[in-house]
Amino acid sequence: MKNKSKKKIIHDYTTGNLPKQMLLFSLPFMLSNCLQVFYGIVDMIVVGHFVGREGLSAVSTASQVFNFLNMLSLGFAMGGQVVIAQLVGAKKTEDLQKCIGTLFTLVAGLGVVMTGVGIAVCEPVLRLLQTPEEAFSMASSYLYICSAGLLFSFGYNLVASILRGEGESVQPCIYIAVAAVTNLLFDLLFVGVFHWGVAGAAAATVLGQAVSFIWSIIYLLHHKEAFGFDFKLSSFRPDKKQTRNIISLGVPFALRSAAVHVSMLFVTSLVNSVGVAASAVFGVGLKVDDVVRKISMGFNYASSAMVGQNIAAGNIRRTRRVVYWSWIYSAAVYLVFFVIYVTNIEFLFRLFTDDAEVLGLAPVFVRAIVWSFPAMAIMRGTNGFISGIGNSSLGLAFSLLDGLVLRIGLSWLLGTVCGLGLYGYFLGYGLATYGTSIPGAVYFLAGRWKNRKLKI
Repeated sequence: MKNKSKKKIIHDYTTGNLPKQMLLFSLPFMLSNCLQVFYGIVDMIVVGHFVGREGLSAVSTASQVFNFLNMLSLGFAMGGQVVIAQLVGAKKTEDLQKCIGTLFTLVAGLGVVMTGVGIAVCEPVLRLLQTPEEAFSMASSYLYICSAGLLFSFGYNLVASILRGEGESVQPCIYIAVAAVTNLLFDLLFVGVFHWGVAGAAAATVLGQAVSFIWSIIYLLHHKEAFGFDFKLSSFRPDKKQTRNIISLGVPFALRSAAVHVSMLFVTSLVNSVGVAASAVFGVGLKVDDVVRKISMGFNYASSAMVGQNIAAGNIRRTRRVVYWSWIYSAAVYLVFFVIYVTNIEFLFRLFTDDAEVLGLAPVFVRAIVWSFPAMAIMRGTNGFISGIGNSSLGLAFSLLDGLVLRIGLSWLLGTVCGLGLYGYFLGYGLATYGTSIPGAVYFLAGRWKNRKLKI
């Protein structure tokens, strides 16, 4: 019974039918990511219909800042996921427990620090982003409330990353489903019934994350043996070796995330300078684009864990096949969504708002963003591969090129210097993805990574 229980959470992907395993492993990630998108879309839809385009602008801008504050948890969670996947592949169960305990303590400490930072820098950052005046007070309220609940977001990212590293994708899907349903109910209550506006949407978001995180901890406490962690107080003491491993991967991953989010803040500032309608259409457009990005991200998560296990097991050929199948599946997803985007532009945006000016700008966003689809399909395999082998420094270099050089540079060049305006800002945002996808594919195909020393 002991072994049977353990297999329910920890899965070995070093043998078996790879295409089938990847698809089955990815599907819960895709569903959970869809629910995560739904989580954000609900805020935008409810705010768009009950508050208006000013509310859409406020949520769009404040969400970008909140995502930036979340980058440290994402970085360290991803670093921990890579170490955990490699420990599972190498069958090092004792080190696995130490790694999980260390990761819990590190991420909790970071959550407390970033909560204070978020509350302290809220208004100055919103000013820096040229938040439209008519949306500023609402954006401030949203960001203050979300920052106060940042620890719950850190907690969810932590638990989900550990489970992904162990080869488990169903439980994270359940946790985000709980968050999405909770968020929807409180959104309708706080915004639709109590008329709390954007502040109500923020409160609903925090409550959704809190319920999800508490639910996940209760589940794991009841399945300690299968999870691979005993939850004893002494087990939360950071282990020096695992701390070094997590930090050496987590810091580059966090900086990588920071580079992308800084570039997003820059593009948001450029778009905000055009006006509140442009700000609103960018916010809605990002939510629409989030659907295909998050669905395809399921293959990124799956390939990262599967590459980590197989590279640790010394199976180079299977490691290559993981990336190939990730490319095939991702390309199929982006092809389907390309057709959906170009044939249903107005319908997709009308879900969020009836504002004529916002709807009139919707084709501008879609015509620009579809240029990024081929690059995104490639990235799902190569980014998962680079993460899985633990080459966080290379991932950081690619993200700096994508974010700080190309995303900022191209958006400013095409929109301001070349005079393309809003379309140029959107186009630069989309084309920057080639700065990661092309070098990543070259690195993978060259094969010099085969003799790379693992962190574990």
